[in-house]
Amino acid sequence: MLTLSYGKAVLIGGAMLLWLAAAVWAVVTGLQLRRRAVFAASQADRLALLLESAPALPLMVKSDGRIEAPARLSDWLGLTRVPNFLSDLSTDGVGLTAEDAAALVADVSAAQRSGRAFARAFRVQGSSRTLLVRGAQAAAGLAASGGVILWVFDATESQAEIGRLGSEVARVSKAFESLSALIEAAPVPMWHRGPDLRLTLVNSAYAQAVEAASAEDAVARGLELVETTSGQSPIAAAAAAREKAAPQMRTVPATISGKRKMMKIVDVPLGDAGVAGYALDIDELEQAQGAFRRFVQTQRDTLDQLSAGVAQFGADRALVFCNLPFQRLFALKPEWVADRPEFDRVLERMREAGRVPEVRDFPTWKKERRSWFLPGGAGEESWLLPGGMHLRVVAQPLPDGGLMLIFEDRTEQAQLASARDTLLRVRTATFDNLFEAMGVFEADGRLHLWNNRFREIWGFEEEFLATHPRVEKVAEAAAGMLTNPSRAALIRELVRAATQERKQRGGRLALKDGRHFEFAAVPLPDGNALFTMLDITDSRKVERMLRDKAEALETADKVKTAFVANMSYELRTPLTSIAGFAEMLDKGYAGKLEPLAQDYTKAILESVERLGGLVDKVLDLTQEGSSVVPMERAPVDLAVLAREAATAVEPRIKKGKLDFAIDVHASAGMIEGDHKRLSQVLAHLLDNALNFTPAKGRILIHASGTPQRALLVVSDNGPGMDVAAQTRALDR
Repeated sequence: MLTLSYGKAVLIGGAMLLWLAAAVWAVVTGLQLRRRAVFAASQADRLALLLESAPALPLMVKSDGRIEAPARLSDWLGLTRVPNFLSDLSTDGVGLTAEDAAALVADVSAAQRSGRAFARAFRVQGSSRTLLVRGAQAAAGLAASGGVILWVFDATESQAEIGRLGSEVARVSKAFESLSALIEAAPVPMWHRGPDLRLTLVNSAYAQAVEAASAEDAVARGLELVETTSGQSPIAAAAAAREKAAPQMRTVPATISGKRKMMKIVDVPLGDAGVAGYALDIDELEQAQGAFRRFVQTQRDTLDQLSAGVAQFGADRALVFCNLPFQRLFALKPEWVADRPEFDRVLERMREAGRVPEVRDFPTWKKERRSWFLPGGAGEESWLLPGGMHLRVVAQPLPDGGLMLIFEDRTEQAQLASARDTLLRVRTATFDNLFEAMGVFEADGRLHLWNNRFREIWGFEEEFLATHPRVEKVAEAAAGMLTNPSRAALIRELVRAATQERKQRGGRLALKDGRHFEFAAVPLPDGNALFTMLDITDSRKVERMLRDKAEALETADKVKTAFVANMSYELRTPLTSIAGFAEMLDKGYAGKLEPLAQDYTKAILESVERLGGLVDKVLDLTQEGSSVVPMERAPVDLAVLAREAATAVEPRIKKGKLDFAIDVHASAGMIEGDHKRLSQVLAHLLDNALNFTPAKGRILIHASGTPQRALLVVSDNGPGMDVAAQTRALDR
């Protein structure tokens, strides 16, 4: 159906009226010229046909309420005939409703009075037809004063379209309101730019991010979320998105609520409507990714420090990482590894390097190893390579479909294990052939190892020892073999002290058969205790013999000591008498002596003095041997002590023509000690110096001291004692 607009309909209606007026004028004036009358009649017919075919029906309302309308109006209204009055347009069940009819009458009355045009839509009762009525005051040539012409249009389809569009508008409005509420409630900044790329709309998150008072304030001030980065401003980025007609994403730093963060900015072109955008805070994501990259790098650096070779394959079965030990183990060049070779190529290169087991069907073997990538494909293998190398291979599938392989060189461990087995066999053989009885108790007190000597001494059955009894049961079984059964508890105590207190203790046991054993419990580094037993039966017999002999020697020594002491005192009496008579002869009490006799007298005095000194030494040695040497403690002046010693040896100094010097410092001072013993020591040192210093030699006595100690030194420039003389001196 052809639908005309209101303006076109008015023009058509006006044209029709003009044609109608012309026809009326032709009828009135047709009497003048017949030709003109015929023409006017034909034009009137054409105008009537035109009105009949027009999409709008004219309806003339006269001032008295009568109407003139074509017959089609009754069809549109569902009436049986064209009504005569305007009020007849509404009847029971057909035509206009009473309300619509009353409204139409009111509009017509208003148009008659004020000449105001109107338009109104009506629904026909009992039909889905919608009529649009447009009315205006009729021209003077069409009707008498007060006439109104109405144009009735069938607007059923247009009204349906208007209703549909209204519903669509309502739906779109509701969706727009929901979308606006969603954008406003979004936790991320969102905005819209108009065709001029200036901000026209922002949400609350945007306003909060730029620290604006409100969204309107942010738009009014044109506050941008991010600043110009790498020479590109936010407006330029939006313009680029509009030119490319595709969303554009970029990552730039931004200051959000006073904090510096990394933001992902997305500009979405909306055609002529402008450009929309939103920002995502990816600061935590960037930090997490950075931390993950650092973790991966640290992990790889750590793997490079391991002795085991590690290789990681991706989901595409390409080599994504291998550490330096892996490259060295399989002789892989860094540039070859950088090409990300596939798993099969890596196995082939390993085979070329002689680092895979020798198999008969290598393709099948390689195919079986591909199952390591499958879920549940984790496994562990031991590869024995040519040349005796042992590799422990651990395969671990990764969650992303990749695979991690660990190659550990166990060659040294295998060699050590073999050596350990040999050592264990040697230890067992050595254990069983030792003279000592030995047993090893674990930290919990159970007997772990033993030798044949241990079993034979106690008479234990092999079946009993094979149960690895605890030390309590061992002690209980050994008690019947002891002279004193209660001593068996000592075995338990010693093992406990060695395993728990980590202390070494020992003791002795006597068996009923007369054998004696010395035993000890020694803590071992692994927490166990070594229990040893040594047969000392023969040594006990020798010890007893030696003890008896020592007792006899001690008795004889006491007799000798008593005899020597007694003889020393007995010798002093005649020596004193000889010394007295010799001094009397030397001083002339028996008359003046000849020079030769005086020399003899002096020789007697020197010999007596020397013999007296020897007797004193023998007496001192006797007292030292009897451990009853009397010691005195009194202040001793070291300077006086040195000078007394020098005076005593002065005759020998002169006789030997020696250079003798005394160097006594004031710091020597006084000490507390036995004056007699100190004099003897100093005299002995001077005696040695005189005996081993040649003529014209030099002897020095030096005395000095500190607040803590005193120092007496006798030195000479003689050759000293030879080894034999030193031995004799030590024996004395």
